[in-house]
Amino acid sequence: MSTSQLVLVLNCGSSSLKFAIIDPTDGTEHLSGLAECLHLSDARIKWKIEGNKEEEKLGANATHKDALNFMVNTILKGKEALLSQIKAIGHRVVHGGEKFTDSVIIDSDVIKGIEEAIPFAPLHNPAHLIGIDEALKAFPDLEEKNVAVFDTAFHQTMPEASYLYALPYSLYKKHGIRRYGAHGTSHDYVSKQAAKELNKKINELNVITCHLGNGGSVAAICNGQCVDTSMGLTPLEGLVMGTRCGDIDPAIIFYLYNSLGMSMDQINTLLTKESGLLGLTEKTSDCRYVEDNCATHDNAKRAMEVFCHRLAKYIASYTTLMEGRLDAVIFTGGIGENSAPIRKRTLDKLALLGFKIDDEKNIKACFGKSGDITKEGSRLAMVIPTNEELVIAQDTARLTGIAEETPCPVQ
Repeated sequence: MSTSQLVLVLNCGSSSLKFAIIDPTDGTEHLSGLAECLHLSDARIKWKIEGNKEEEKLGANATHKDALNFMVNTILKGKEALLSQIKAIGHRVVHGGEKFTDSVIIDSDVIKGIEEAIPFAPLHNPAHLIGIDEALKAFPDLEEKNVAVFDTAFHQTMPEASYLYALPYSLYKKHGIRRYGAHGTSHDYVSKQAAKELNKKINELNVITCHLGNGGSVAAICNGQCVDTSMGLTPLEGLVMGTRCGDIDPAIIFYLYNSLGMSMDQINTLLTKESGLLGLTEKTSDCRYVEDNCATHDNAKRAMEVFCHRLAKYIASYTTLMEGRLDAVIFTGGIGENSAPIRKRTLDKLALLGFKIDDEKNIKACFGKSGDITKEGSRLAMVIPTNEELVIAQDTARLTGIAEETPCPVQ
């Protein structure tokens, strides 16, 4: 494929827009950036192009449209050659429900399907739809070259035993109430990278992948396919996250409503925006604060212990799904790649399963570096930096036909 066949990758959050221009054949990033604090007084955008890093304020209450226009008309101003090489646009979409089991070219039916899944990802899907709409306006010539890549698609191989809740079956049949998972592009990417590093065929790989960031999830991958994952109907279930509570007794909701007089909107805000590390520390959702202060501050110690306790429980339980062989536990995502203390505490809790952390390797495997972090003779644990943007770019190139052949991360 010619280097002129590039993909613009867009990842819209509720108050952010992550973007990149990528060559899907080799992963080269010609542009990468992040607009954040959108709709707030301090909205700003930072980017890296041709090795140069820059940052600008977007102005109070800047929108996704403003951020996209800034990218096209300011960052890429005078870069017409690069702009003209964008031949397709890939959009990260958190939730596709049961309708989408793979990436798809976006049309009116796809947009309708993303809208229908809004109740399952109320913080994410509306933002994705804004990004799609603005991209179609900014790049009208690429109207039929927009692709939706779903976080939920990778988990569609889960068996009923994993994805069904013990609720009346009619709720699943009529309303799609089941477990869907998220972070699928990340779990997919790092599992394929693990197969490459372990010199295994992907359909013979048994790993447990831990995507840990502001949102977090664990996936059990047996013979290359997802057989269980920690997130559920929505991205709220599972691990302790930055501001999300993860697993709780559902009767807590009844107590908050009936006994404490909280409204459903207040409860929703509590569970999604005021819990997790923020709720446990009563100070911040930033994991770096937890790491830096867990030895001296009770609130940080509390958050660290609950976070690692929940993570270790999930990893241990998923070993029962590995059909007798676990090739590795893999850490990825912003926390998974960079927090040596969390990896150590978690693996120390799993000593019964044969994990022995190598402190020197663990400390070195940070800030973009990959590798194993366990001692010789130990069950293997690894750090593999994720690259969701590359997965999105490759799926987009494949579906739009801008490349005759787009390689997977692992051959």
